[in-house]
Amino acid sequence: MNKFFILFIFLFSIVGRAFAQTDTTAHTPPSIAVSSPQLPFNKKRLALVVSTESALYAGSMIGLNELWYKDYPRSSFHFFDDNQEWMQMDKCGHLTTAYYIGRVGIDMMKWSGVERKKAIWYGGMVGSVYQSTIEVLDGFSSEWGFSLGDFTANTLGSLMVVGQQLAWNDQRMVLKFSFQPSVYAPYRPNVLGKDLQENILKDYNGQTYWLSVNPAAFMSHQTRFPKWLNIAVGYGAEGMTGAFANPLYIDASGTPVNFERYRQFYLSFDIDLTRIKSKSTLLNTIFNTIGFIKIPAPSLEFSKNGISGNLIGF
Repeated sequence: MNKFFILFIFLFSIVGRAFAQTDTTAHTPPSIAVSSPQLPFNKKRLALVVSTESALYAGSMIGLNELWYKDYPRSSFHFFDDNQEWMQMDKCGHLTTAYYIGRVGIDMMKWSGVERKKAIWYGGMVGSVYQSTIEVLDGFSSEWGFSLGDFTANTLGSLMVVGQQLAWNDQRMVLKFSFQPSVYAPYRPNVLGKDLQENILKDYNGQTYWLSVNPAAFMSHQTRFPKWLNIAVGYGAEGMTGAFANPLYIDASGTPVNFERYRQFYLSFDIDLTRIKSKSTLLNTIFNTIGFIKIPAPSLEFSKNGISGNLIGF
């Protein structure tokens, strides 16, 4: 179930950048920079981080209950198998959100001067803990249930950021998101969204999730390969107007409208904005805040329709 996960990425990114900008090394975010120095432990900063995270956590839980759960009856705790929903596009959303919340969590722990491994584990697993709490709430709602698939995606997203940080003190492989409006939303606006803002969050047909790899990070420091240039592999799906299957739709002339559901895979270039060096604090803040967005670029698409080229790949 999609509960505004992309919105949470943006929110946590802004909060993380706000803390980082008070640090003299903020132009190079700790979770990005291989050689970022260990800051001295600061009890006041840690208290501020913990209180801020707690407030965000409590506030968002209350908000979700008011906006989502209170209109549905409660039940005893139960599981729900949604692994076949939306051709696993929703699982990509869980994975990506946990990953980025983990990156911000590590930044905030490092900003507090927490010892490196503790900062990575405590900060990096925040996304999984946060989203798994939502799964527990789902487990007590008669409308849904605790999803082991979502829980697994949450955990893998957090472990992706933790593993890379432990191994390289760097994020050489990042998850990204892109969107372009699809033709399917008007057929079920109550499910896929009534306007662009809702479409971005709800219409999985228009979403694409990317694994963006930085080749220069695997080369020597003397390499001339652009440090900001990435190679990205994307995943998307088309033809979905329902979670498990498409409901029958009859157009104005009485003719049934059928859409074939299929997967799409992409190969493209990308730009890692967080690796672009700038002396401008504002510009660095913008780059880090929107860094989860895949930059449009030429791409190859692989699907049941064969191989095709896109001049501007989203």
